[in-house]
Amino acid sequence: MALSPVRQVWIWVGVLSLTILVLWLLGSTLLPFFVGAALAYFLDPVADRLERLGLGRLAATSIIAVLAVIFFVLTMLLVIPALVGQIRDLIEAAPGLLNKVMDLLGRFFPSEARASVAISRTLSGLQERMAEFGPTVLNSVLVSSLAVVDFLILMVLSPVIAFYLLLDWDRMIAVIDGWLPRDHVETIRDLFRQIDRVLAGFVRGQVLVCLILGGFYAAALTVIGLPYGFLVGILAGFLSFIPYVGSITGGVLSIGIALASFWSTPVWIFVTAAIFGFGQFVEGNILAPRLIGKSVGLHPVLLILALAVFGSLFGFAGMLVAVPVAAAMGVLGRFFIDLYLQSPLYAGGTTGREDGFR
Repeated sequence: MALSPVRQVWIWVGVLSLTILVLWLLGSTLLPFFVGAALAYFLDPVADRLERLGLGRLAATSIIAVLAVIFFVLTMLLVIPALVGQIRDLIEAAPGLLNKVMDLLGRFFPSEARASVAISRTLSGLQERMAEFGPTVLNSVLVSSLAVVDFLILMVLSPVIAFYLLLDWDRMIAVIDGWLPRDHVETIRDLFRQIDRVLAGFVRGQVLVCLILGGFYAAALTVIGLPYGFLVGILAGFLSFIPYVGSITGGVLSIGIALASFWSTPVWIFVTAAIFGFGQFVEGNILAPRLIGKSVGLHPVLLILALAVFGSLFGFAGMLVAVPVAAAMGVLGRFFIDLYLQSPLYAGGTTGREDGFR
């Protein structure tokens, strides 16, 4: 018995609602699987290229896994200790740096001197409280919380899940393709191809942009001797995934630290600002056009909205699926708008087609 288009729509709405409900109920339990699936998806083109060079799927997956382990170990040995040390030093020095910035601002804006004094006192009190309660809270979290266990499970399970998914990725895609409703299979395939293009263009390209910018900012700020420059540079590169947030955050932090550290030699303050200006120029005119492209279909507002909504609903796991969902929403939104523009609902019955899926 053939199903009417309206009934098909209601069935798919029910399936989507059930999927969202399951994701909401399971929450962070699915985090290792999200991370593993994301890694497998982004590494699948590398495995396909190795296969085209003559390697089997198992050999290609094993090579990728070995290289990933080497990269992870080097990161843990070289990058993480430096970041942790600078984070600790920055937390300890933050009140003093902010006091210096407030004093400098007070010289140029004397009418705001009282506010500067009040802020300085607040920061001093906050520093004392952090010094008093910080070790106790940290010890409590490490001892009684499951956060560390969850993190270890994530770090262990995600690569294992990614390995097996990457090994069977093509077979899984073929099986899922066989489940698609035959009446609309070509339309659905085209939609998924568009979503894949958006993800490939945006996420893979943006990850490369973040790595390049983070490395450049960290190296340049360290070379000019900016205190905590390595940490600020890595943070700015990481946050560049969200449009404008990385450059603004990194620029404000670095210039604030430069004001407190290089006031006697102001040329380095301008050099610090120039580093971020140059980074933004390179990102906007070279990196983004070449690595991401201009027509990926992900508007910055849609991306920020997706990150905020899914982060609020599902926590960190939600933020991981926010970009794929935003890509799918963009593609599906354009598809349904096209159907609407070709339907009698828009044209008033003069044009259009009866079944937009066919």
